[in-house]
Amino acid sequence: MAETKKIRIEYYRSQNSTPVKHRAVVKGLGFTRLNQIVEREDTVAIRGMVKKIPYLVRILEN
Repeated sequence: MAETKKIRIEYYRSQNSTPVKHRAVVKGLGFTRLNQIVEREDTVAIRGMVKKIPYLVRILEN
């Protein structure tokens, strides 16, 4: 069975004074606190979510 690719995403900037939809994206990615790093499957949906909030999160190299 082929292993799915993963991406590591870091939540590095506060969501204070951001639109409600952007806050929902942060929560949808699974972030609960600042400077947290999560690992998600590298899918088109996850990439789209990251693309909506590039000023709040960054993709880390594996």
